[in-house]
Formats: sequence, structure tokens, C-alpha cells
Amino acid sequence: MTSGASQEEAGLPGIDRLIHEPARLSIMANLFVVESADFVFLLNRTGLTAGNLSSHMSRLSGAGYVEERKEFVDRKPRTMYRLTEEGRKAFDEYRRVILAALET
Repeated sequence: MTSGASQEEAGLPGIDRLIHEPARLSIMANLFVVESADFVFLLNRTGLTAGNLSSHMSRLSGAGYVEERKEFVDRKPRTMYRLTEEGRKAFDEYRRVILAALET
């Protein structure tokens, strides 16, 4: 989880600001319910542009939340993504914090 002033800015102590950003929240939520997904699937599900999706995936990968795998299918490149164990735990914790805030 991220720390410091960014958590306090959200008004929710313990909130993971990396996940809380709307585009990344959408990506994480989509990956949470599937084993893995390719770039085009996430592009269609999130409504992001290719550049925006790529940028957000880099941030999530850099944080260790998402694993990226590149492969070729019928000689065409395909990028697959899946949540890491750390990413699943972070998203579970994010959901717990949000639900607790909603109950108060």
C-alpha cells in the first residue's frame, strides 16, 4: 500500500491511492474476476485509450500488482495480464477499506 499524505488526502486512512485512481480501479476490478486478460479485452472493458491503458498497466506492474506476459498468436503479438498474489491481496484490502468506510 502507498503511504503518507496521499492516504490522508483521500479522507480514508489506509486507502491504496494507486488502486483508488478510477482507471486503475477499473483495471484491477476487471482482472480480479478473471484468471488473466489480454490487452484488447481490458481496452474494451475499461474504455481507455491504448496509451492510457498501457501507462496504467506500467504503474500497476511496477507496483507488483500485475504480471505481464507477451506472446505471439498466429504471428500476432498478444499481451496478457493477470493479478499477482500481492495484487489480489491489495485489491481485497482496498475493498475492505472502502466497505468499512461505507458502513460508517
